[in-house]
Amino acid sequence: MPVTRRLRTIGLLLPALAGLALLAGGVGFRVSEGMGLAALQETGHHRLDLYAGSLEREIDKYAYFPATLGLERDVLDLVSGRAPLAWGLNRYLERLNERAGTLSIYVLNRQGRVLAASNWNRPDSFIGEDLSYRPYFVEAAAGRQGRFFGVGTTRGEAGYYLSAPLSEDGAIVGVAVVKVSLEQLEQGWSTVEAPVLVTDENGVVILASVPSWKFTTLRPMDEPTRRHFDQTLQYNARPLPPLGLTPVSRIAEDAELVRLPRPPGGQLEETVFPVSGGFLAQTAPLHGTGWTMTVLSPVAQVTGMAWTRAALAAVGSAFLGILLLMWMQRRRHLHDLERKVEERTRTLRAAQDELVHAGKLAVIGQLSAGLAHELNQPLAALRTLSGNSVKFLQRGNLEAAQGNLERIAALVDAMGALTSQLKSFARKSSGAPRPVAVRRPIDNALFLLDQRLRRSGVAVHLDVPEEVTALCDPNRLEQVLVNLVANGLDALAGREDGRLALTARTEDGRVRIDVADNGPGLSADVLPRLFEPFFTTKEGAKEGGGGLGLGLAISAGIVRDFGGALTGANGPDGGAVFTIDLPAATPPTDPSATLAAVQAGDLICPTLPSPP
Repeated sequence: MPVTRRLRTIGLLLPALAGLALLAGGVGFRVSEGMGLAALQETGHHRLDLYAGSLEREIDKYAYFPATLGLERDVLDLVSGRAPLAWGLNRYLERLNERAGTLSIYVLNRQGRVLAASNWNRPDSFIGEDLSYRPYFVEAAAGRQGRFFGVGTTRGEAGYYLSAPLSEDGAIVGVAVVKVSLEQLEQGWSTVEAPVLVTDENGVVILASVPSWKFTTLRPMDEPTRRHFDQTLQYNARPLPPLGLTPVSRIAEDAELVRLPRPPGGQLEETVFPVSGGFLAQTAPLHGTGWTMTVLSPVAQVTGMAWTRAALAAVGSAFLGILLLMWMQRRRHLHDLERKVEERTRTLRAAQDELVHAGKLAVIGQLSAGLAHELNQPLAALRTLSGNSVKFLQRGNLEAAQGNLERIAALVDAMGALTSQLKSFARKSSGAPRPVAVRRPIDNALFLLDQRLRRSGVAVHLDVPEEVTALCDPNRLEQVLVNLVANGLDALAGREDGRLALTARTEDGRVRIDVADNGPGLSADVLPRLFEPFFTTKEGAKEGGGGLGLGLAISAGIVRDFGGALTGANGPDGGAVFTIDLPAATPPTDPSATLAAVQAGDLICPTLPSPP
């Protein structure tokens, strides 16, 4: 009888145990899936920052091209009707296109007709075409910078168009257009584990890491919209089929679970598609454009882990039920059974923490290359300062050594702040002018070129009072100074008595910074073309190893943005003199404002010695 009653009791409890296991499995699946999706969502945000940064940098490489063509006299003469023949300009654009690696460069008159093009000698040349209907021409003709992604109507080649108005005497006389390819960026994206795509303002996929997604739509297209595209030829009559993205459930404002049909064939598609075809889709707008970037993170691993944990929860709950049954029958084993349950719970929690930590490490690993690049400059400065400190200590110059050590401490603090901001993929200067003591950017520029100055043996004379303050952005001013000092070192190459002089002064509400050398100076044929884009006198540039000759043109543009001017001339005693003219500013007199400016690196604290 006792055995019969025990079996009857077990039979009555089995359905309850099964229901408990199913309930625990369902709850475990939901909790585990939610935690996994939260971790995947955090990783997706970092991926969006990474991909968006790479796309912005790729486009920014060519942002100056259209505007700099407006500095070419031949271009203005052609679009103004003063030069009827464009043969020489065609050859110039052809060489420029080959050197810059763009798809095409062409110039249009005010009516939208192509007058000169880099593909002038090809059967599919743009010359003579009427492109006035293209949105990038409309924007530039209205005096704005044009940005447009489309498919060429001549060759059917997709690309990103950048346009700028060509102005003369305040009037727009034409438009310059540069077409660039983003295929190299897409090839880089194709190797990542999470597919990424970019849609334009029309919802058309224009960039994608999966080739078969390109020129599809995220939503079905109505007939009026299709007829509009046929008229504008923005996509050159591409069929634009729907991608087939099906929303499943939204888990955040910018994230939802979606499904996609598996694309036909291809090893790439097989590697990025889970068996279920499920993805976590996260979107973000791209600054300065009407585009939207979407990262599709496969959720198969999260779902699989959730099912595993659900099974563990179900088994655990069934096991707990069995333990309860055993407790009812054998009370003396209760203590041991509770201890085992606690051990298993701690193991599950530890495994869960390890998975979250591994996901964070994966994101940090993706950003490590950019962080290492940002640390190279302060590390080089630390090496220079530490070496100088040793020499000052050997000479007994404790004051100078103390100054260097304080600079080292400041650099270490800056590096510590940098490493604490891994979520910011790339720091960019705001570019907004503010009061800046020009001594600090000059010192920073000399530090950047310290090793080159030492190797060249060039003597540097510095006459920059600390109270000279200008309205500008310190980071961009430092960029201009590095370029001018580097050019001076190029001019002094091979001279044993080379000298560089950097002076700054305030005159009539303006700040003038002079960078002078005692080199051969500027020849008569170089002076008129000094700030022309793509013009250089360096032999390495002619052979393709010295850049595109944009240094001075870009520097002049930076200074012009501050309301100033950059000029070049020959000095009275020989050599070249470059002058930066900027609006003057009055340093803040409030002690708290002065301290904030010093901490921001805009002003130099007068109690700190300047570097040697």
